[in-house]
Amino acid sequence: MDMKTMFNLTYGLFVLTAAAGGKESGCIINTAGQVTVEPNQISITVNKANYTHDLLRESGKFNISILSEEASFDTFRHFGFQSGRDVDKFAGYKGCKRSANGLHYVTAGCNGYISASVNQIVDLGTHTLFIATVEDMEVLSEVPSATYTYYQSHIKPKPEKPKAAGKTVWRCVVCGYIYEGEELPADFICPLCKHPASDFEKVTL
Repeated sequence: MDMKTMFNLTYGLFVLTAAAGGKESGCIINTAGQVTVEPNQISITVNKANYTHDLLRESGKFNISILSEEASFDTFRHFGFQSGRDVDKFAGYKGCKRSANGLHYVTAGCNGYISASVNQIVDLGTHTLFIATVEDMEVLSEVPSATYTYYQSHIKPKPEKPKAAGKTVWRCVVCGYIYEGEELPADFICPLCKHPASDFEKVTL
């Protein structure tokens, strides 16, 4: 079975924001879509390892900011490569505003945002599926939305080269991080994007 086939599915990219208990955070997700028109409902899927997941689970409300082709890699790094458990992602961050529900939404490199309240939760093991009712939304620009493919081709920096040419390494297919070694530990977590060992490919460079 060729797991790379999954990368042929079309994905958007979004900044999910949520808050609870006086804490607010945001993370990058790639699964969000409209599921019904009347009532207007959307679904999102969030990795349980993300701190934003815990805040959303507790509060039941969120914003998603739709990343556009103008988004910089710094936005992905800021919201995707560090944990809200360790840093306040909105402290001093200028590329955002607050919506009517009191949560931040990202304006920098985004073409719209949606505010929603959760009405159904489905446990998917490593992830949680949230189905939510749309409460507010706004178009911020006419720039096309960034797809996962566009991110890989135009936004993500090129992978780092290993120290020695012709060396076998493991490369994260999400962010390009290089792990040098013949075997990748089964419990390895990418230090940049926090994806598991299953998202690494063995290559010789």
